[in-house]
Amino acid sequence: MKTLNTAIVILNWNGENFLRKFLPSVIACSKGIARIVVADNASSDASLDVLKQFGEDVEVLLLDKNYGFTGGYNRALKLVDAEYYVLLNSDVEVTEGWLEPILNYMAAHPDVAACQPKIRSYADRHLFEHAGASGGYIDWLGYPFCRGRLFLSLEDDHNQYNSPSEIFWATGACMFVRASVFHQLNGFDEEFFAHMEEIDLCWRMQIAGYKIMSLPESEVYHVGGGTLPKTNPRKTFYNFRNNLMMLHKNLPGHQAWVIIPIRLVLDGVAGVKFMMDGDFSDTLAVIKAHFAFYASIPNRLKIRKVVQENLHNSKFKGVYHGSILMAYYLKGVKQFSLLNTEKFS
Repeated sequence: MKTLNTAIVILNWNGENFLRKFLPSVIACSKGIARIVVADNASSDASLDVLKQFGEDVEVLLLDKNYGFTGGYNRALKLVDAEYYVLLNSDVEVTEGWLEPILNYMAAHPDVAACQPKIRSYADRHLFEHAGASGGYIDWLGYPFCRGRLFLSLEDDHNQYNSPSEIFWATGACMFVRASVFHQLNGFDEEFFAHMEEIDLCWRMQIAGYKIMSLPESEVYHVGGGTLPKTNPRKTFYNFRNNLMMLHKNLPGHQAWVIIPIRLVLDGVAGVKFMMDGDFSDTLAVIKAHFAFYASIPNRLKIRKVVQENLHNSKFKGVYHGSILMAYYLKGVKQFSLLNTEKFS
């Protein structure tokens, strides 16, 4: 592994407390292996004052406004020359030796475009963490889940998912990316702003013929919900809208015209459930997400055309050819290991 051909890039927006708490571990566990770059999305707190305390250990890129996760990273990474990027959330505690296993693997496997470590909960360190766990998967209807996390059910980590695995998507909380592929695919879809953008990118990487891997030999701890809490209606809006835009862009035509109408109906059911639970703002967010998706279709047809014309691979790994909704809510399956393995590709 060549030294310092890797850049750890942390996108920050008003995260001064996370920077104080977690940057020291990143510096201590990464020195001599990777540069550390913090791209600031025009923070209004004391983030820049905090960053000055780290001196030359941290490079700082200043963006002129908050471009979200997608736009912020796209702009920052155009300015960072490296062979590998590690896109790291500011609320992640890394561990000794977290970089080497994944960087060595990617150097030895040029067909791998993105990887993730095992993600455990910072607050409950025996649990997997929601955003990634031990690797991201998706079912045939486009619902994402993880090895170690189905919907809101987090598993205890007993090293049951410690094997390297080819997956569908790698978490944006700690995503190792081959820089050449990131730029080849024009990075993240900026219209997403935040949420689902890493799944969309990994899907396009697979379409282009690359692999995505989970390598649990590397391990980090994630706070989670650092930017938007899990019940935030804005997050609900992005999750529902972005999932539909992702399906519209990446699904082949014959699948898109079947799956998207089914998803629209199921989203409606979710909206009704939110309302029955008293979460009226989340119900409204689902409705807004659908109308935003409809409004986006004319402009996004060109984007879909480009993706479909570059289709080099249509057999994807990490897909559950069944319904994770049915398994979870009707059959009571709360653990990844209890899913029917014959339904996975």
